[in-house]
Amino acid sequence: MSADADIPQDEIDLADSPDSPEEAEVVHFHFQASKTQTRRIDQFLTDRLPWLSRSAVQRLIEDQLVKVNAQPTKASYKIKTGDVVDMVTPPQPVNDLAPEPIPLQIIYEDEHFLALNKQANLIVHPARGRWTGTLVNGLAHYGQKWSTVNGPWRPGILHRLDRNTTGIMLVAKSDEAHWRLARQFENRTIQKTYLAVVQGVPPLLADVIDLPIGKDRYAREKQAVRKLENGGRPAVTTYQVLQRLAGGGREFSLVKLLPKTGRTHQLRVHMSAIGHPLVGDSMYGGRPLEADGFRFERQALHAYEITFVHPGNLQTVTLRAPIAEDMRELIARLGGSAV
Repeated sequence: MSADADIPQDEIDLADSPDSPEEAEVVHFHFQASKTQTRRIDQFLTDRLPWLSRSAVQRLIEDQLVKVNAQPTKASYKIKTGDVVDMVTPPQPVNDLAPEPIPLQIIYEDEHFLALNKQANLIVHPARGRWTGTLVNGLAHYGQKWSTVNGPWRPGILHRLDRNTTGIMLVAKSDEAHWRLARQFENRTIQKTYLAVVQGVPPLLADVIDLPIGKDRYAREKQAVRKLENGGRPAVTTYQVLQRLAGGGREFSLVKLLPKTGRTHQLRVHMSAIGHPLVGDSMYGGRPLEADGFRFERQALHAYEITFVHPGNLQTVTLRAPIAEDMRELIARLGGSAV
């Protein structure tokens, strides 16, 4: 991909493309300004990278992905002659969402919405240069009637699960159903229940974790417990130990998790914060489990149950997703039984 396609050369000397497949999800720009600008840097960059909104550019600046003369900058900064601007951005999106025959385990479906059991190693929607192989590519192949509220790249998507988290998801078919379900998510009246296998046994077999969560200061892709004054946002999780497990001389627990808020990686961060990270969750301190040829190295987290008000008949509905086979085997090998 050419990173300097739409940028006048009198303002930019050089633009770099990623050097390796691992970096292909972002594009690296290296600007050298030939003249002083009268506009703020966020406006300047938005004009030159039309696939990014101004708010998106401001988020990149906040995340220190835009630097002037190798130093973080502010959105209000005005570029001066000779300034060197380095920027890391998502690539320009493709124009069409390609339908793909990705297997979908449908749990429930009517004219208003669909509920499915998401498998592991599946990203929910295109992002950061990943335009194929996502859940919405599979939805585009499965059917064409999805809500348009979140735009063409997230048809019907009401909420997300992490790439390697399995379990139940709702997908809206109409805009009306989308708004009615989204309002429940916003008002936190939807009850979600997760199952996880964690390292060790918490000293309290049931408790509430009330720890604010924000972006990790050192790793952009991670979240961390942060004080509210340092950028954390309120986050509350209730947990209950369902079974004590053991294997390889180590203790484990099968726990039920009920998030009261919906922060990114909340359950993974909270369990790690109390000293009991999820099995296989290497990002937050969990270790893979390997025994007798069996290896479990994704986070052992499954969205098991969801309770909400049906957007059509307004009746309370509870739906469950069967536990993924690899997590079921993990629990069995540790001497437990899947719910």
